[in-house]
Parts: sequence; structure tokens; C-alpha cells
Amino acid sequence: MANGAATRVRRSREKILAAAEDVFLHSGFLGANMDSIAEKAVVSKQTVYAHFQSKEALFLEVIEAMTGGAARAIGEDVEDKLDDRPVREYLTMVAIDQLSIVMTPRLMQLRRMVIGETERFPDLGRSLYENGPLVSIRRIARALAHYIALGQIRDCDPLPAATQFNWMVMGAPTNAAMLLGDAGIPSRSELHAHAHEAVRIFLSAYAMPGDADTSAGDPPRAT
Repeated sequence: MANGAATRVRRSREKILAAAEDVFLHSGFLGANMDSIAEKAVVSKQTVYAHFQSKEALFLEVIEAMTGGAARAIGEDVEDKLDDRPVREYLTMVAIDQLSIVMTPRLMQLRRMVIGETERFPDLGRSLYENGPLVSIRRIARALAHYIALGQIRDCDPLPAATQFNWMVMGAPTNAAMLLGDAGIPSRSELHAHAHEAVRIFLSAYAMPGDADTSAGDPPRAT
């Protein structure tokens, strides 16, 4: 395929995915149809089917694209370059990054939609978990193993510790947003304060004696 034709095919596919994302998030899987997706993408329905054989296939690709995009935004698709910066600084950075990217109306809509379609697509919830929280937990676990070796974190199993930290950070804000809608998403300053407090509590249990610094003071203001 010539470069120009390949570019047109790629752009057409991207337009369809973007349109399908909007339609699925607004109408859900059952309420969406290929006609409305084609109309929003400004392509023919035949073009949509040329790229995606069915509504189910398009739906699954939209979910994969959205979860992959969030992971890339946080940097979870690549391994961190770990250094000797203090563990508090690293964990605070991770917590704020995760909260800032995930706690958005669009990704909360995605999560609600996936939960609602779990019975129709039994592998969808597992895929969202494996490409979302599990990636985060493994990222944190790698870092904790690094900080154990540096002597900043006490000797422990990094994976359970990372799981605890991940849900200390994400649990309450996610639950509020899932149940209360956009109004339940905390403000940026609230998310920053929550991140600092989660790190403080975690390090009070896992930091080596003398390194916990549980009286961290006020978190920096969000700008």
C-alpha cells in the first residue's frame, strides 16, 4: 500500500474509533449503532465495517484504546528509571499522576460502562483490570523492591504492599466518582491532599525506622 493510501486508511480508522468512543460512552453498548458511529465519523457505514467486522469488535477496540491511552499518559507502559530519590518523593509522584489521569469524567464513564457490560463481555472486566490497576500495582511493586534494596523500605513482599498502596490512593476517590457521577470527582487540590496523606500513612507502616517522617506537614498547593 502506498504511503498516501496507508495514511488515509489510518486516519479513517482513527476517526471511527474517536466517534465510536463518544457514541459508546453516551449511549452504552446496546444503545449505540453503527449508523450513528458512521455519521459522527463522517464516513459510510460500509467504511466502518471495512475496518471493524462488528459492533462488538469495535466496542472492544475502543475499550482497549481508552485503557491503553490512560496507561501511556501515566507512563505505565514503560518501566520507570528508578534512582536514589527518596521513596516519599517517588510514591507521591506516582499517586498524583494516577489520580490526575484516572479521575476524569471520561474514564469514570468507561469504568461504569465496562461494569455494566461484564455479563455480555465476560473478559472485559478482566482486561480492564489487567491493563489498569494490575499494571499500576506491578509498577509500584518494582519500585518498592528497588527501595527495599536501597534500605528505605523495610523488607516485605513488594506485590501485596504495592496492592495496599494502590488502593489506598485510588479506592475512595474512585468509589465516590463511580457512585456519585462527575460531582463525586474530587478537585485537584483535594486529590493532591489525598495523595500526600496516602503516602504518609503507607510509609508509617513500611518505611525503615527513621525514614517514615510521618509528620510530613501540609502538602504543597496544587497550581
